[in-house]
Amino acid sequence: MARPFFSFKQFTVYHDRCAMKVGTDGVLLGAWTDIAGVRRILDIGTGTGLIALMLAQRSDQATVKGIDIDKDSVGQAAENVAASPWKERVSIELDDVREFCKREAGNYDCIVSNPPYFRENVHCPAQARNTARHTSGLSFDELLSAVELLLSFDGRLSVIVPADAASDFISCAVSHSLYLQRQTWVHTKPGLDPKRVLMTFSRQMGENSVDHLTIEMERHVYTPEFIGLTRDFYLAL
Repeated sequence: MARPFFSFKQFTVYHDRCAMKVGTDGVLLGAWTDIAGVRRILDIGTGTGLIALMLAQRSDQATVKGIDIDKDSVGQAAENVAASPWKERVSIELDDVREFCKREAGNYDCIVSNPPYFRENVHCPAQARNTARHTSGLSFDELLSAVELLLSFDGRLSVIVPADAASDFISCAVSHSLYLQRQTWVHTKPGLDPKRVLMTFSRQMGENSVDHLTIEMERHVYTPEFIGLTRDFYLAL
């Protein structure tokens, strides 16, 4: 039986009641996102609360809010936050970002999301997992419409999406006056095509910084770049 929790160096995430479990995508986004100078962070689709907790660990003063539409995930994420060292700075709410954005316009200088991304028609049986993974629950356009309202003037959005969805996401972002600033293509092993891409957007047009990150040289042999990015979190690194 799989363990109901995942232990990191400074906190533990229980995920047995969550639609989506702790995974590498979330860890990458939480470790990679630029939070220099930010004061208010929003994690859209927080799930277990993992990314919210990672950003709280990396920040000295920023407040972090995680929202999700799945009641069970919100309940467990709130418990994970309550057991963490940052419970005074992190809050979890049951909310739909499509409604939330109408009340919180312009309030966040850093927004992160590991959004739903499987756009094919074959859905898995569990509705909660479908909502967490498929864009039928929250399309890229709906997400970016909300972000356009929620971001402060100089705020930034950071996401992780499948590599083959990058161009769609970038095009949709431009339609909401959000422009790519930073991009990291994620490869599982050397020589393989990227599986994911980390991206940061802002309201300001500018040059796009592009680089690549490889996770493993071979199974369980991690690259120096991956270790450097995640060593403050994974117990084994």
